[in-house]
Amino acid sequence: MACMKLGSKADVFLLDGHTWLCSTGLSSDVCIEVGEKSFRLHKFPLLSRSRFLEKLIREFPENEKCVLELQTIPGGAKTFLLIAKFCYDVKLELTVTNVVSLRCAAEYLEMNEDYGEGNLIKQAESFLNEVFGSWVDTFKALETCEDSLPLAEELHIVSRCIDRLATKACAEPILMSRPMSGRSGAQSPVSTVLWNGIHSTSNQRTPTEDWWYEDAAFLKLPFFKRFILAVATKGMKPQKIAEVVMFYAKRYLPLNGRQSSFQNGDNRTHGSTLHITSDADQRTLLEEIVWLLPNQKRVTPTKFLLKLLRTSMILQASTSCRENLERKIGAQFDQAVLEDLLIPNMGYSMETLYDIDCVQRIVDHFVLMDQDTLNPLANEDQFVGDSHSFTPMKMLANLVDSYLAEVAPDVNLKLLKFLSLAAVIPEYARPVDDGIYRAIDIYLKAHPWLTDSEREQLCRIMNCQKLSLEASTHAAQNERLPLRVIVQVLFFEQLRLRTSVSGWLFVSDNLENSQNLSENLVPRDDCMVPVSSGGEQIDTVNDMNGRVSELEKECLNMKQEIEKLVKTKGSWDNFFNRFAVKFKTKSFDLKSVKMPCKGLEVKSKGLEVKRPRKAVSNGKQNHDTCKLDDQIPDL
Repeated sequence: MACMKLGSKADVFLLDGHTWLCSTGLSSDVCIEVGEKSFRLHKFPLLSRSRFLEKLIREFPENEKCVLELQTIPGGAKTFLLIAKFCYDVKLELTVTNVVSLRCAAEYLEMNEDYGEGNLIKQAESFLNEVFGSWVDTFKALETCEDSLPLAEELHIVSRCIDRLATKACAEPILMSRPMSGRSGAQSPVSTVLWNGIHSTSNQRTPTEDWWYEDAAFLKLPFFKRFILAVATKGMKPQKIAEVVMFYAKRYLPLNGRQSSFQNGDNRTHGSTLHITSDADQRTLLEEIVWLLPNQKRVTPTKFLLKLLRTSMILQASTSCRENLERKIGAQFDQAVLEDLLIPNMGYSMETLYDIDCVQRIVDHFVLMDQDTLNPLANEDQFVGDSHSFTPMKMLANLVDSYLAEVAPDVNLKLLKFLSLAAVIPEYARPVDDGIYRAIDIYLKAHPWLTDSEREQLCRIMNCQKLSLEASTHAAQNERLPLRVIVQVLFFEQLRLRTSVSGWLFVSDNLENSQNLSENLVPRDDCMVPVSSGGEQIDTVNDMNGRVSELEKECLNMKQEIEKLVKTKGSWDNFFNRFAVKFKTKSFDLKSVKMPCKGLEVKSKGLEVKRPRKAVSNGKQNHDTCKLDDQIPDL
């Protein structure tokens, strides 16, 4: 900590009860009262340094004992004692803790250069310039300005301190001479002595971007507010401003419930100078915190904003404060989570368990702000080209559906409120309506007294075509739904099934056709078969398979009969009559069977079905016919 030594004489001031005496050997001729303390001094040292004291002493009657009162002097009796020592040229030290009060007191007493070279005003200003070079010293000097108001403001000491702090906060930590203040003893590094006698610290803290957050949190609210405005003016990023404001709010506001931060009767950490105990003080602080938060979207976490909103309702903050929070939340409502939306109803009516009207306003604000960028009708090219444009609205739809399912069991929840919140979400934001169906089902279960018309009105916000298979199955068996809705669910499920089957068959045919058309000829064993259309080829191939199998069986039976006749030497006439075949030679030829092969070939003992041979002549393809030949052995 910086200091400046003044004066050259030894200390001659003694305290006797509540009176300070100057033991110079001369009797006192002036008595100055400051608060509860009295100072018995001499006129000449005071007249030579202060215009204000000179004027008071000369105006006092000479025949009376001079007694002056300085009840409004900045710093009080403690500061005036240092001024008296300065006037007597007694040794004293200017430090960061007393320089502000001495500078203000010197201005109050008009201790300028007209009343001696190197007077107190000049000395204090010189030391202040030295103090402004250090973050820690400047910060401590700013903390002492509160005792010297309003003169510290008039002398621009407060503004100069804040400006220097803001400049250093916006600078890189590596450029700071001492970035970490280490305000508490528990945070100070442990000093160790090495073998060579050099002191070192065992846990030095590395400078980071948030090194000044903790120091800033020790400022009084007016100074903190001016400090945040200063760093914003100097171009600090909104993210960092939001972080330091959140750090300040978490230290002094009961964000987790009333008086949660003050359970032990101490609402501040060690070294803090900010006392906030009453609801009025907390309400004022909350409103200032909301005002200081940046207005940019997605800078302040939605979770923190919802905590502030909940706290504002508990502390009964102003309407403008709550509306400001709702606008901030509405701008980034898609980042919220369900548990943070369950805000207890703090209204006078207390109709419902949760504050549904508040959530309704926030959702309305979100839809209103983003309707130009999220509505597909407003920008068709964006709808086609950018699939991520609708992600926030889809997230909002899921969040609102989950919230409706959570509040639906409340028997006091009116149908119009439920419908109003559900209808805010545009239809395109719900690719699947399972969420809203679940909320409707829970509401119907908790409100069995609804009429049929009210049930149908409630179900109109649901699109039966967007239900998944599981949800459709459940809805088809749900007795709480109106009959018309159940019929719609069954109809669309049947239509969906029919469309799926038709689409499957269409895709299957297209795949086969694409494979067949990719090649003009398909190799089959030792010949090439022309490719025909998919459906015709499949029927022909199946037909040929059957016919060839029948021929194989008949030929096999004929051979077995012939073999039996040869062994038994039976009559050939019976054989020929039986099979209705006549021949004149011992070579027996069955009548050739002509049919299109379509790429098939079957070989068996004594039976051969030959493939068609492709011959190209005059630009035309000719196909041979298949023949069945069976050679009968000699008798």
